[in-house]
Amino acid sequence: MKIGSDIIKVYKDVHIWIGIVCGLMLFIAFYAGAITMFEKPLERWATPPSGLAAAPPLRDAETLLAAVLAVHPQAARRHSIIIEPSPDQPARVIWAERGKRPRELIEYGASFAPDGSLQTEKLRKASAAGLVDRMHQFVGLPLPDAVARIVMGAVALAYAVALLSGLVVLLPTLAKDVFALRIGKNIKRMWLDAHNALGIFSLPFHLVIALTSVGFALHTPFYATQAKVLYGGQLDWGEHAPPPAGDAPLPAQELLARVQAQLPGFDVHAFTFQENRQGQAEASVVGLDVRRGARGRTWMQAGLDPYSGTVDTHDLPGHMDGWSEAVNAFFALHFGSYGGNAVRWLYVLMGLAGAALFHTGNVLWIESRRRKQRGVETVPQKRSAWALGCLTSGVTLGSVAGISATLAAAKWLPAQVQDLAGWHQAIYYAVFSASVAWAFLRGPSRAAVELLWAGAAFTLAIPLSSLAGLWGIGGTWSHPGSWPVDATALAAVPVMLHIAHRTRLRMERGHTDSVWARAAMEPARTV
Repeated sequence: MKIGSDIIKVYKDVHIWIGIVCGLMLFIAFYAGAITMFEKPLERWATPPSGLAAAPPLRDAETLLAAVLAVHPQAARRHSIIIEPSPDQPARVIWAERGKRPRELIEYGASFAPDGSLQTEKLRKASAAGLVDRMHQFVGLPLPDAVARIVMGAVALAYAVALLSGLVVLLPTLAKDVFALRIGKNIKRMWLDAHNALGIFSLPFHLVIALTSVGFALHTPFYATQAKVLYGGQLDWGEHAPPPAGDAPLPAQELLARVQAQLPGFDVHAFTFQENRQGQAEASVVGLDVRRGARGRTWMQAGLDPYSGTVDTHDLPGHMDGWSEAVNAFFALHFGSYGGNAVRWLYVLMGLAGAALFHTGNVLWIESRRRKQRGVETVPQKRSAWALGCLTSGVTLGSVAGISATLAAAKWLPAQVQDLAGWHQAIYYAVFSASVAWAFLRGPSRAAVELLWAGAAFTLAIPLSSLAGLWGIGGTWSHPGSWPVDATALAAVPVMLHIAHRTRLRMERGHTDSVWARAAMEPARTV
């Protein structure tokens, strides 16, 4: 395919500058996103043991709920009955109350003590997994949600433009270069081949992620505009039919039987109840049908009539109309919530490959600058290339080290502090900020090696923390069945050390005029 060189240059400039501006933020989003593919197991791994007695049988859920409401009447506003309690949901009855911070909800659980008395506890749900998810959603920006979401939307739009512009640049040489990976002395060519291969083979995945991210980030203004333009701000949501006089919601065990009869293959996780303005009970059923793509990462939700047990299936995949199925597919394609663990692991690999794509893009630009300014004599890199090299090492490897550090701390913090969310955030940003500062202090190449060592050490601390939990050292713990999290972290350590080794060899044997050379601790004074 022939495309004019002037057109190629325009698209190449667009691709390069979007990559420089947005690439580091997208690295954080993709790396954190790969980890959140298994957010639920990570949440269980990081949640401290509950002090509640074992949950009573499901048939006694109403007795427990009545005891809770007698002492905590505010729980009637919104509470859940858990079908299969787990480390991250250790109680049969859980309710939430508003905290002091905006949109903060504090969860409480209840059980019966051995003597039959009511036992309640503030649940200390793990904050580490939620922080990683926030890194993914808001590209690591420590900004208020409303601001960070708009920034993320703009980054996602730019990301889509970068994908399409990069494709246009590659089209003229697509047949020749798509399967090429030329490893040798031409470092720029090697990085270009790696960048092109990662980009072209994962292009459909990246387009899906880019477009769905725009929808997630900007859906509030989208829906607000739709309600104003199409419905004149008078959208009628309708009202629930009043319950039969004198009726009470069915027991949880009966609700479970009726839901299972209506939805074969649907694994029920919980029933959620709340009071409407008329004081009537409304309910929903939360669960998962692994045969269908889910709107949430690990759950589906549908309305439920608590008085008859009838499920409103129009919100469940397989029962939706065409438009709703399309919207559901939109969510499922982003979350990878279809096809079971095989697809989840595929998304993990694609997420890590995406992070590598943005990293190679920055390296490629730096190498291109080196080649452009080099004349007969070898000259040092310009300050702009050196600074981008420092940012590339500090931001990418700092986010990796920061995430590992805050996850490793998850086993130690609950016994020492109360504000888990605040501490997890502080640990991440402390490690991240120190990594960026270290990169500018040591230079891109040395910092890359040393930050990879630090990342490997923090990642190794994850399984070591669980090992300490076997003996309860320092208040740590280890849940049965949580070993896959530790095994995955342990497997990542030699990978990081190998990358550090290869980076060190490159530093010692590579071009002396590269920012990745050992001598490149200081930039040239030219800009």
